[in-house]
Amino acid sequence: MPRMKHLPSRTRDRGAVNVMVALLIIPFIGFAAIAVDVAALWADRQQLQTGADAAALGIAQDCGKNSCGSPAATAQALATPNKNDGEVTAKVLTPAVTPSAGTVTVETSGVREHWLAPVLGFDRSSVAAKATAAWGAPTGGLAQLPIAFSYCEFLAQTGGGLPSTTTERTITFTKSSGTSCTGPSNNVVPGGFGWLDVNRASCTTFSTIGEVLWSSTGAAVPSGCSTADFADVQGKTVLLPIFDQAGDSGSNAWYRLYGYAAFKITGYHFVGQFSWSNDGTCFGNVRCIQGYFTKFVDLSEAFTYSTTAPSMGGSVVSLKP
Repeated sequence: MPRMKHLPSRTRDRGAVNVMVALLIIPFIGFAAIAVDVAALWADRQQLQTGADAAALGIAQDCGKNSCGSPAATAQALATPNKNDGEVTAKVLTPAVTPSAGTVTVETSGVREHWLAPVLGFDRSSVAAKATAAWGAPTGGLAQLPIAFSYCEFLAQTGGGLPSTTTERTITFTKSSGTSCTGPSNNVVPGGFGWLDVNRASCTTFSTIGEVLWSSTGAAVPSGCSTADFADVQGKTVLLPIFDQAGDSGSNAWYRLYGYAAFKITGYHFVGQFSWSNDGTCFGNVRCIQGYFTKFVDLSEAFTYSTTAPSMGGSVVSLKP
């Protein structure tokens, strides 16, 4: 009777391992697909979100300057560089994007070709992101300089309220102003030169439109201000408070805030060591700020805004949650 030969245990183990590997290879691929393809999908989503944010903010900034241009073209131009492969479609979802609209929503989308998931029957996935940006004229915030000018002076300096980036102005304090905006004392209010009371231990003034702002009397810079505070705004554009009404005198003098105008500072000359100018227009006994009213978009979140607030060149833009 022939004797049966038994396979070595090592051979039997190898066969069992092969069967086990065959059974587990699909789950292994599934886990790999989750680790690799889902991670790639998440990365695409982040890139699309960045592109949507950039597109919405770009359109909002154009509209904030009163010229929305071509929102669809702007959205695509700003979304494409934010996708590594450049394969992205940007769509403006807001029906009518105009300077008065106040908001814009952009959707970016793309397709991710998977590397391992096709084994499980998933060749590709669609991915998308959305972003909404809003804009409007400033309604309140922390002004970097505690100075207010009259709306009358703004109109006189801009030729009717149209800011220009090419016409430089020397805006003198009211005592030296050559316009017809001042009263008999050559100041809008007796004892007031346009300086505002500052926040404690700072050179800033918080204000909102329609609010009464109190005057810091005299021609001297408010005591809370230093030369460093003014050095910080050299060559920069700031939002200057503009008042439309004023009253009383001395320490009781007040100004009613009408809105904020965007002004690029190219020079200034005040009492004391507060003097800086590119071409020396502000000097001598004249107290003044040199520069020009312009169009400016603030992204700092230092100001609130509204589409119904007076627009004088400045606007505020932000992403909405």
